[in-house]
Amino acid sequence: MDTSSLSNRDQKVRSVRKWALIVLLAIVGGTVLYTVAVLNFAYSSGERAGYVLKLSRKGWVCKTWEGELQMLAIPGALPEKFHFTVPDEKVAEQINQVLGKQVTLHYDEHVGIPSTCFGDTGYYVTGVEAIR
Repeated sequence: MDTSSLSNRDQKVRSVRKWALIVLLAIVGGTVLYTVAVLNFAYSSGERAGYVLKLSRKGWVCKTWEGELQMLAIPGALPEKFHFTVPDEKVAEQINQVLGKQVTLHYDEHVGIPSTCFGDTGYYVTGVEAIR
């Protein structure tokens, strides 16, 4: 065999590996940038009032605080439940202290979160106020 043909083949293999690595790094980098952007910019913000029925820490690998708020119903209407995620431990402690009481939850909505590792819902509670 000719040594020049081996070196050409080796150069081609190295070139393919180099481009495959560049594409892989671009995909991983793009995914990380997208996730950071989605988690840092809120689609909407708001408040919901009602009674916190449940708050629990859930998940196999990624543990998150997940809760349920029974919203105040208009007389004659069926009550509606609001499912939410609490990313901050301090806020989760505050919610645990007012379980069963009438509260207002302040939240940010994040759309397009790529994994349930950041929470089961797109509604991230950022604060809580007891009404009574």
